[in-house]
Amino acid sequence: MEQIRQKYYPTILQGIHLVILYLFIQTIVDFPLALLDYYNGTEYLYNPIKKIVLGVGSVVFILLYGIKKAKAPVLEIFPIKLFNPLLLIPIATFIWGAHNFLEHVNIWVEKLIPAPAWFWELFSKIFDGDYGFWGVFLKVAVIAPIVEELIFRGLIFNGFRKNYNGFVAVIMSALLFSLFHLNPWQIPATFVLGLLLGWLMLRTNNIIVAIIGHSINNAWVLLTVTYWKPLHEHPIYLLEHNKFLYLSALLIALSIILMYFTSIPWLRKNRK
Repeated sequence: MEQIRQKYYPTILQGIHLVILYLFIQTIVDFPLALLDYYNGTEYLYNPIKKIVLGVGSVVFILLYGIKKAKAPVLEIFPIKLFNPLLLIPIATFIWGAHNFLEHVNIWVEKLIPAPAWFWELFSKIFDGDYGFWGVFLKVAVIAPIVEELIFRGLIFNGFRKNYNGFVAVIMSALLFSLFHLNPWQIPATFVLGLLLGWLMLRTNNIIVAIIGHSINNAWVLLTVTYWKPLHEHPIYLLEHNKFLYLSALLIALSIILMYFTSIPWLRKNRK
C-alpha cells in the first residue's frame, strides 16, 4: 500500500490563503477609511495611531493563527542560529548591483503598463513619516522587514520547505511575497529580493539573516528615494552606461559566490 506523505502547514494553497487573510484584515479597515477621507477631505487612513493599532493587531493575529495551524515549535518556524557576520557584506553589494539592473526593468514595466498618478502618490506616502526621516526609517527599514519576514520566510517558508524541495520553496515564497505588494510595478524588485532571502534561509536557516537582508534592501530604497540626486552624482554613476551595467553584473556574480562561501561553515554547523 502506497504511503501517504504528511502535509505540513502551510502548503502553497494555504500560503495563498494566509496572505489573502492578512490583506483582508487590512482592507476591511482601510477601505472604509479611504472612502471617508475621499468624501470628507480627512486623513483618517494615515492617522499614526490607526496605523500602529492595525499594523500590530493584524500581524499578531496572523502570526498566532499561523503558529497554531503549523503545530510546530516557535524556534522551528522562526529559527535563530549563529551566522557569519561577513555574509552581510556580499548581501549589501548584491542588493546594490541588483537595483542597478532593476531600474531598467522598472522602466520597461512602466512603458508596458503605465502607472496611474494615484499609484505614485500612494507610493510616495510610504516614505512620508510622522516623525521625519528616522520615523520613516523605523517604518520602512525596521518594522516592515521584521513583519514581512516573520510571515514569508518564517511561517510560509517553513511549511513550503517541508512540503516541497528547496527550489520550489524559494520560488513560490518569492512569488507570493511579490504578489503580496499588490502592484505590477514593484513585482520585479520584490521577486528578486524574495529569491535572495529564500536562498539565504536555505543556506543559514536563520530568520535574523533574512530580516537584516530585507532591512538592507529597504534602507537602500529609502536612501535612493530621499537622496536621489546627490547619490547619482557620485562618479560611479557617471560611468558609461554599458560599463556601469558590466560592473553591476560582475558585482552581483562576485556577491553570490561570497554569500555561498561565507554561509558554508555555518550551514554545516547548524545541520549537525
